[in-house]
Amino acid sequence: MKRDEIADLVAFVAVAEARSFTRAATRLGMAQSALSQIVRRTEERLGLRLLSRTTRSVAPTEAGERLLATLAPMLKDMEAAVAALGELRDRPTGTIRLTTVEHAAKTILMPAMKRMLAGNPEIRVEITVDYGLADVVAEQFDAGVRLGGEIARDMIAVRIGPDIPMAIVGAPDYFRAQPAPTSPAQLIDHRAINLRLPTSGTLNRWRLMRAGRETRVCIDGPLAINNIDLIRDAALEGHGLAYLPLDRVQGDLDEGRLIRVLSRFTPNLPGYHLYYPHRRHASSAFSLLVETLRFRG
Repeated sequence: MKRDEIADLVAFVAVAEARSFTRAATRLGMAQSALSQIVRRTEERLGLRLLSRTTRSVAPTEAGERLLATLAPMLKDMEAAVAALGELRDRPTGTIRLTTVEHAAKTILMPAMKRMLAGNPEIRVEITVDYGLADVVAEQFDAGVRLGGEIARDMIAVRIGPDIPMAIVGAPDYFRAQPAPTSPAQLIDHRAINLRLPTSGTLNRWRLMRAGRETRVCIDGPLAINNIDLIRDAALEGHGLAYLPLDRVQGDLDEGRLIRVLSRFTPNLPGYHLYYPHRRHASSAFSLLVETLRFRG
């Protein structure tokens, strides 16, 4: 059946239920004369008279009653299905896929999930930890989390966390064999435990301040790892210096298991941002995620 034929049947049902061309035309938002032509065209196509018309009333014929009895419930089911979609739009539901780095997952995403998911049982969130700067469109993620300044300009970026204090740390045993550096230039005499970045295959460069300007340096070392918890473990075992978020090693510093060096030369990193492509019609679940994560300082 063609779409215009379906529309004609909808018009017939409106007239048959209203028992009036005038009321049905008002309901459908069309001219009464046009509605009358549609019903006449439907009758001609079916070869049956569907409505009895007088100057005072309109009523379905026997054929019209049978057709109305079949079509009316179907149209009500269609209306209910559309209404259900509206409820789905307004009620947070569905699966959200995120790509993030490990530190952001632990410090921002997981605490946010506790708040968001508790009252929204129909939301599912899949979190993939990856230090590569993922193409969220090509890899079919809904959004990604990375440091500010690392996000493509064609993405929408929403800040979700404060700037991140960093620390260069080493174990007491390491410093017994190698005096602690007092300036960035002395790092050349030290071993580093590096973070390997999967997208570029390079080592993460440490951000340091020199003569009032931020520079990025790469320190040689015996270990390259793609997991900051393992880098911390390696630092605790005395393999070298590690460049890590301060909050991941604060307990070790407080307990004397690690020693911090070059603190005045170690600037904060820009905070994490949620990035995603423009969405004209974002789902209520995704909108809830954005508002849950949004950093409010």
